[in-house]
Amino acid sequence: MQKMFGLMTLSFFLSATSPLYADNYFQPKRGTPIRSALMDAIRPHIEWELGQPVEFVVNELRASGNYAMAFLAPQRPGGTKIDLLKTPGFQRGSLEPDYMDGTAVAVLYERKRETWVAVHHSIGATDVWFAEPELCSQYGAVIPEFC
Repeated sequence: MQKMFGLMTLSFFLSATSPLYADNYFQPKRGTPIRSALMDAIRPHIEWELGQPVEFVVNELRASGNYAMAFLAPQRPGGTKIDLLKTPGFQRGSLEPDYMDGTAVAVLYERKRETWVAVHHSIGATDVWFAEPELCSQYGAVIPEFC
C-alpha cells in the first residue's frame, strides 16, 4: 500500500506542479457543497462493504466539469482504524484482506444532472485500474498523470 500511495503521491506532486495539468481540474475544499456531495455519493457503497459508520480522510479529490475522482482513507468516527476481518464485506466473502491493500478507496464520479454518482470504485485495489483507456477517455481531466 505504501508503495502504491508513494507513487501516487509523487504523480500528484508532479501533476500539481506542471502547467500542463494546472487548469484541467480543481480541488473541492472542505465544507463546500461539491465535496459533501462527492463524499455522500460514495459513502453507501463503502458502508455496504466496511460497515457503518464511516468517515473519510481525503488524500486527493479532484473535479473537472461533470467528472471527479477521489483517493480516500475510510475510518470510523474519531479516527479508529477499520478491521477488515470484522466487516460485512469480509463476512459475505466480497473482501479478501490477504489480497487487498488495506481499506484505501479509489473512486471515479460522474455528475448526472445535479447529482454526483460514484460510477467506479475500489477498496484496497493493488493495481491502477482507473488507467484503462475506456476510463481515461472520460476521466482523463481528473487523472491526467495516469492517462
